[in-house]
Amino acid sequence: MVRKVTVSSFLGNFIEWFDYASYSYFATTIATVFFPASDRTVALMQTFGVFALSFILRPVGALFWGSFGDKHGRKGALSASILLMSGASFLIGCLPSYEVIGLAAPALLLLLRMVQSFSASGEYAGAATFLGEYSPTSRRGLYCSLIPASTAIGLLAGSTIASIMTANLSGVALAGWGWRIPFLLAGPLGVIVHYIRTSLADSPVYARMNEKLQRKEGTAVQGTGASPLRMLFRNHTRELLISFGASMLNAVGFYTVLTYLPTYLSETVGMDSTQSSIITSICLVLYVLLVFGMGHISDTFGRKKVLIGACVAFIVLTVPAFMILNTGMFWPVLLVELALCATLTANDGTLSSYLTETFPTNVRFTGFAVSFNLANAVFGGTAPFVATWLIWATGSTLSPAWYMVGVSVVALIAMVLSHENADKELVDI
Repeated sequence: MVRKVTVSSFLGNFIEWFDYASYSYFATTIATVFFPASDRTVALMQTFGVFALSFILRPVGALFWGSFGDKHGRKGALSASILLMSGASFLIGCLPSYEVIGLAAPALLLLLRMVQSFSASGEYAGAATFLGEYSPTSRRGLYCSLIPASTAIGLLAGSTIASIMTANLSGVALAGWGWRIPFLLAGPLGVIVHYIRTSLADSPVYARMNEKLQRKEGTAVQGTGASPLRMLFRNHTRELLISFGASMLNAVGFYTVLTYLPTYLSETVGMDSTQSSIITSICLVLYVLLVFGMGHISDTFGRKKVLIGACVAFIVLTVPAFMILNTGMFWPVLLVELALCATLTANDGTLSSYLTETFPTNVRFTGFAVSFNLANAVFGGTAPFVATWLIWATGSTLSPAWYMVGVSVVALIAMVLSHENADKELVDI
């Protein structure tokens, strides 16, 4: 059962981020397919605008899937959300271009991105909660680090495909059909994950909560009878605010370092797009290796210390790192991105277990999903757009770095105010 939970958690999150990566890495191509080509910068900003607007539904989806998962079980929420998410991704690959149907093309793109975002908002939180509730306490950080690792592997797959296609396909072929392939693959993969999840049982931690409720009520129950959302805001407001603050850095850092930088290097710095994609692929390999290590370190030293260390490192390193990125030289850029990626793993490899341990079982899915997805909606989905706009508005290529420093300061304050639960059984939180 644990093996099935691990596989389904990995594959579900992989599909989500493989498609998100594909959208980012093919952003310049998608801009030419779905928007008028009169101004390249404006078209690119419109592409990132669709990316950002789709995140509006992430908090809505978090409320829906979180409440569904806490009331009716993790399994049911995850089984349904993967079909919606993969189906929307598949349909994006089928969309006609702006030249064929005009303004309907970007409108349909935005609609499907919103459906995808709504369904995906329960995937990361649900998979981490499900896996964390199956994990042994002493290794929960290591187990939960599989979730961000699957994220990176999805991005790596998207980056690799983008690099291969960019190097071997003409611009016409890439715009005509090449960019569609990653989205079309989501359909059959989603069906496979749905099949695996329907054969799973809900976590032992969730089952124990149901047993306690059954003894208390004297009748069979499934999930808490009260509204998880009402209980979350009434009894756990402080934890929710701190979790939101901690997730801010994850949102901005992740989308900036792993999805925006390839575009930044090619469009702003003027670096060859193939080189920037290769650098991103190398960084993602390091990310996958380090994220498990950070999960293990958090099991040893605690989540709070590791997350505070990540905040301090981003505050100190980000601006000098962007100065070196602006040189556009392959080896310095590679080394700097590796350093930023290693710093990011300290946050990513720890955050999923930290958020799982922050809330009690009856509101765990909801608390995780709301704090994580709200931060991603406000700061993550907008990160590429804000970075592009800041450079345009200020004329400074360092402005995205200062933005990340500001977010890191807020996250640091949140983590200083947090509690350590790494050594506790989830049923005791």
